[in-house]
Amino acid sequence: MEKELGQLLGLYLLAANLAAFLLMGLDKGRAKRGKWRISEKTLFLPAVLGGALGGTLGMRFFHHKTKHWSFRWGFPLLLLLQLAGLGWFAWR
Repeated sequence: MEKELGQLLGLYLLAANLAAFLLMGLDKGRAKRGKWRISEKTLFLPAVLGGALGGTLGMRFFHHKTKHWSFRWGFPLLLLLQLAGLGWFAWR
């Protein structure tokens, strides 16, 4: 049972991180073309829901939102909290 729960959690985290990464890239592309943008709430949502690593990597890879303190510090802080939670989950 624990193995299945771990696999399900892994798939969920993969999806959340992939979504956060892709949203950062999509918004950067829209910004360059002067198109309609993705809201900051929407960019933060997958990061808050477990995708902080993907959001942080997307921010660095696409050089997007790096001057906004809420992203520059918020994503890494969320990542630390999520890693602590994952460590707790694994330790249990």
